Amino acid sequence: MTYRVMGVDPGLTRCGLAVVDIEPNRRSTLVAVGVVGTEAGRSLDERLLVISDAVDSWLDLHKPQVLAVERVFSQLNVSTVMGTAQASGVVIVAAARRGIPVALHTPTEVKAAVTGNGQADKVAVTKMVTKILRLDTAPRPADAADALALAITHAWRRGVGQQGAAAAAGSITPAQRIWAEAEAKARRR
Repeated sequence: MTYRVMGVDPGLTRCGLAVVDIEPNRRSTLVAVGVVGTEAGRSLDERLLVISDAVDSWLDLHKPQVLAVERVFSQLNVSTVMGTAQASGVVIVAAARRGIPVALHTPTEVKAAVTGNGQADKVAVTKMVTKILRLDTAPRPADAADALALAITHAWRRGVGQQGAAAAAGSITPAQRIWAEAEAKARRR
């Protein structure tokens, strides 16, 4: 059975949105990807409304089983953290209104899941997302690729296809194989 995840890379200026279907063997397929942008000169309430309206439309159109959102982490720029947190709140509330569970994942967790390296840069994440989803061109901008990586990470962390992946080892990507090996190694400890 296919598991549908919507990933959101929250932000006030650019909010990445993505929907991915994950099969039991961990084969991941792009459903939709995009970025909602708001202008810095607009008021906070207007910007949050634009994001809210877009997320509402995506949730209603794509009907994900779960929403994966990047966990806000502390940065030096407090105003950036606040804007990201506010955008995250709007997204989480939209899911809650529909009874859709929300999962939060750290940037390090996402990088490790899709590349095997928690310190990977955006170029590496985009490259692996492109490979995992079998895309002809890389998703742009980076916010779109990050939203896709969040969706993939959540499904893999949830254990979608853990047993199926081992049975169909030839049908998984190198990143999926590295992730499965890391999970198995962690369980042995």
